[in-house]
Amino acid sequence: MTQALHSTAAERNKQPMLEVMQRLLPAQGVALEIASGTGQHVAHFAAGLPGWTWQPSDYDAANLASIAAWTAGLANVLPAIQLDVLAAAWPLPDATQTLDALFCANMLHISPWACCAALTQGAARHLAPQGRLLTYGPYRVPGVVTAPSNETFDADLRARNPAWGLRDLGDVTAEAQRAGLQLTEQISMPANNLLLVFSRGG
Repeated sequence: MTQALHSTAAERNKQPMLEVMQRLLPAQGVALEIASGTGQHVAHFAAGLPGWTWQPSDYDAANLASIAAWTAGLANVLPAIQLDVLAAAWPLPDATQTLDALFCANMLHISPWACCAALTQGAARHLAPQGRLLTYGPYRVPGVVTAPSNETFDADLRARNPAWGLRDLGDVTAEAQRAGLQLTEQISMPANNLLLVFSRGG
């Protein structure tokens, strides 16, 4: 049996994320998770939101087996796909071409800045009229002192790759607006993270 990879951070934050989703989302829908990583998040969300069909994905093909291991036996989780947000067209199965939600945790600061525009533009292409893009992670917020732990994290990320690092909330919001999405909710989460909710404007 394939070994399911484990992330301590994913285990810690999956329940607070689920509780927000249970408040925000309707009883049924179709969701795409970008950067599913180990698969812990999508397995937890699928169990907690059984009326939803979940499409996990990851840039790294090596993670697909772990996602499959975590989601084994969950009838509302589709087979994980390899997906690069920078691709001009995302390889989504027919059942997930139109999305009621798109969820992305902890990718924007561990990828080149171009991935932010690609994520919001992809969401605009695939979200249903009332669909939502939800992003989770640490952000720099104008007028708010960044937590020392996040400053340390940012320095570590930039040392590993100069193209990585915490993103400014205003910059992310501007990219979303260019794609036709508006920030409709900003939710404080544990460990100095935010969950951002974007919807179609107008």
